[in-house]
Amino acid sequence: MITEYVEQRDGGYFIKDSRVSLDSVVHAFLRGESPDGIAESFPALSLERIFGALAFYMANREVVDRYMLEGRTEFEAMRQQARRTNPALYRRLAEARRNSHAPTA
Repeated sequence: MITEYVEQRDGGYFIKDSRVSLDSVVHAFLRGESPDGIAESFPALSLERIFGALAFYMANREVVDRYMLEGRTEFEAMRQQARRTNPALYRRLAEARRNSHAPTA
């Protein structure tokens, strides 16, 4: 019997019958996490589902890599638009980041 581990829905790829995106599993794998480590990060996924998702990725690597690149490109465009639309907010965020890293006496 053949089991499907990945499905397309809502414009993305997801581990079947879960809310975990394929992107999340692939990014963890590409960062060097083991399937066991990925399972610790995503307790809703069994090792079988993780291996199935990784097999899907390997079999469709060109398509999935292109999809993930398009997602990063779209996210970056939205981030830049938000910076242009809300410059004061981003100045305050940058200031808060600087202050949180400032040495304390």
